[in-house]
Amino acid sequence: MNIKANKDFTKIDYKKIFNINCEFTVSKLEGDSLYVPNRDENYVFDQKTTLAILAGFTFNQRVLVQGMHGTGKSTHIEQIASRLNWPCLRINFDSQITRLDLVGKDVIKLKNGVQITEFKEGIIPFALRQGIALVLDEYDAIKTDVSFVIQRLLEEEGKFALLEENEIITPHPNFRLFATSNTLGAGDDLGIYHGTNLINQAQMDRWNIVASLNYLPPSQELEILLKKLPDLQNIDRVKLAQLMINLANLSREAFKNGDLSNLISLRTLISWGKNIEIFKSTKDAFIFSFFNKIIDDEKAVMREFYQRVFGEEI
Repeated sequence: MNIKANKDFTKIDYKKIFNINCEFTVSKLEGDSLYVPNRDENYVFDQKTTLAILAGFTFNQRVLVQGMHGTGKSTHIEQIASRLNWPCLRINFDSQITRLDLVGKDVIKLKNGVQITEFKEGIIPFALRQGIALVLDEYDAIKTDVSFVIQRLLEEEGKFALLEENEIITPHPNFRLFATSNTLGAGDDLGIYHGTNLINQAQMDRWNIVASLNYLPPSQELEILLKKLPDLQNIDRVKLAQLMINLANLSREAFKNGDLSNLISLRTLISWGKNIEIFKSTKDAFIFSFFNKIIDDEKAVMREFYQRVFGEEI
């Protein structure tokens, strides 16, 4: 059912805010929080992904957003949270994240001049108690022992056993759980996302909604570039932005085919555009933004693509 109207929520015009049609009521939280993400007024929302994330916030569904790197998966969640005035925290999973980081651990501190041991809660108990939307970024890089900490949160009631304190935490009604991943937990057969792991399929099955966010159509990427890079908003610069996107799409196809181990993401396009403003040279900006990131064996491929699109050699 929809979130009930009460003093904590206010109905919003989702069509005006997100430019989508929606079959359910969308509301935002009232009040202030330090954990509400900063709003990017120029952000462009993908319709299907937005619907999935809004459903997660509205109906307390667990939402996994899958897609290639640089497509803005976690940013998409944060920008929706910003417009819903919803506190949101992101955990970036890497090999250093441990169970203790998530759950909490004993720390030694001084109290009244005496050294004592005190339990310091991790980010999961904090988010559960405070009603924060938790985003598990790079979820498919999570280690096995850490993943089982998450599994109980994926249940419908999602009560969390804090064994260290002999306590069962009942989540705040506004607690939400999201995740982003490059793969769908079955490993990386193409060998392009090193560090990703197999995820227990029983755990994958607990995600209520899975959205796929890959690269936007050229027209939408152009819209984003022109909003992010005001100096590109003249006739010549619009043509330049279109050429940049054409080159990006060639790199993405080569990446999928295994000819490149890196690609020009939307994030890279924005960096490239900003560097054009700095260096006043499309080619030099490209070299600094992307070309120097790829290995020598693959540079011949990018030289060919660049010459094909821009008509000059690197």
